[in-house]
Amino acid sequence: MDKQDGRAADEPGDVRLDDPWYETPASGWGEWDDDATDERSGPGRTQTPAPVPRAVTHDEVYLAVQRSAAFQEVRRRYRRFVVPATAVFLAWYLAYVITATTAPGLMSHRVAGALNVAMLAGLGQFATTFLLTWAYARHARVRRDGAALDIRWETQELTGGNVR
Repeated sequence: MDKQDGRAADEPGDVRLDDPWYETPASGWGEWDDDATDERSGPGRTQTPAPVPRAVTHDEVYLAVQRSAAFQEVRRRYRRFVVPATAVFLAWYLAYVITATTAPGLMSHRVAGALNVAMLAGLGQFATTFLLTWAYARHARVRRDGAALDIRWETQELTGGNVR
């Protein structure tokens, strides 16, 4: 489906109708209608204001989300990837630095032409950085993003779009 200006409907920056923040009013906009009247009001009747619901505070919402099993599962999945990946990457980096410092003869060994072991290991550091970044993004997309979006929806429902 194309928009009037010829752009496709699924371009970045477009508002999606399944976005949980799509219909959330800005603070102070349409939250409470002060001009509402009681249908039963008339001659001899006093108008009783509708009870105002207690405002949900940020602290209450965030504590409830943090204590939820779904949030704990997302955090567990995050830690199960990040802690080992960080340990392996730091061990690889320290091995490179220590080997370069303690075994310069090994690092200067020529592999092909002007390319030596130190240059290959240094390029390997760059390669593993990009590989780790890709693996992290994939892990987040496959293992955590869906659950995090569900938590976001639940938080939106819990607050009713009205967090104070």
